[in-house]
Amino acid sequence: MKNDIEIIQITEAYIESFHACFDSVARERFYLGRLKAPPLENVKEFVLKKIAKDIVHLVAITDETVVGWCDIHPFEKEGFTHVGVLGMGIDKEYRGQGLGKKLLNTAIERAKEKGLERIELEVYNTNKVAIHLYEKAGFEVEGIKRKARKLDGKYYDKLCMALLF
Repeated sequence: MKNDIEIIQITEAYIESFHACFDSVARERFYLGRLKAPPLENVKEFVLKKIAKDIVHLVAITDETVVGWCDIHPFEKEGFTHVGVLGMGIDKEYRGQGLGKKLLNTAIERAKEKGLERIELEVYNTNKVAIHLYEKAGFEVEGIKRKARKLDGKYYDKLCMALLF
């Protein structure tokens, strides 16, 4: 991984850059459930709420630009507050350098510090690199949502994975 990449908790200063990174990954039409990022104002409102609640939302920064993220959003409903949902993405140019592993491991440690006991995620069955990353971190497949997505006439299954600690 390039040495000049820093992993930090997101701040308001990085919202626009995070939005651009999110949009870039979404427009690849392969990794995320969205095909483009929501409008900037919606993302700003969402991230500011996360900042106010001190929710784990890490960003990878280089040259003041977000090149990846990993967040773990806890459930707020009583009886489920020990569970968080993980989302992440890495800019195309920064994949394959260990950045995903670093983001994921840092986010998991922060989630543990905040008292979470379970982290859930969903990943498309075609995203073999991410599945391998999650498995190495200790996530296990708990189920499969068959034909969960239909895009461009092709079906994709989603793996439901979780990490317990």
